[in-house]
Amino acid sequence: MTSLPGLRPYRPEDSAALSDICIRTAAGGGDARDIYPDHDLVPSIFATPYAELEPDLAFVLDDGTGRAVGYILGTADTPRFVKEYRESWLPRVADRFPRPEGPPLSPSDEMAALLHNPERMVLPELAGHPAHLHIDLLPDWQRKGYGKELMHTFLAALDAKGVEGVHLSMLTSNTPARAFYDRLGFTEIQVPAPGPVSYLVRDTRTDQ
Repeated sequence: MTSLPGLRPYRPEDSAALSDICIRTAAGGGDARDIYPDHDLVPSIFATPYAELEPDLAFVLDDGTGRAVGYILGTADTPRFVKEYRESWLPRVADRFPRPEGPPLSPSDEMAALLHNPERMVLPELAGHPAHLHIDLLPDWQRKGYGKELMHTFLAALDAKGVEGVHLSMLTSNTPARAFYDRLGFTEIQVPAPGPVSYLVRDTRTDQ
């Protein structure tokens, strides 16, 4: 049975779709399947652990047939999430994606290094915005207002938990994404040696 597209909570059977959305938007918003031979590597860092560890903060855009074509997910408490990631998520994927020996030699090595260093997510400058998020939609579902709906749903869920601030990181070169976040009230915050990414923050109130 087909219905209208709409937002709904994540369900375990959405896991494969989340991974597919993640890898197909991982190259600055474009398809990264040609960059990473194992298409589960990037989702194992930026999507699946959130759905596994904090499913009550995972929401999807359903195309009306039950298939997820976009998502927003994250954590209410980054330091706590990093601890749980280290203790319960990383052991599940470490053998499949081992830590590189020596400097990374490929994009996959660079991602594997990130996978094994979740503590990189804890920065003192972000303490006032302890939640963080990831949001992605397949290209055909972008620029139709669904991203804003996903964001407001996530922010409302954080607000209901008493979380007052949220942050995200994004490739600085991804100017369309930056314009999207700017429209939603995010502002840049400076951190030491950010590398190729920018950090953005905002409060969780949706009445603005």
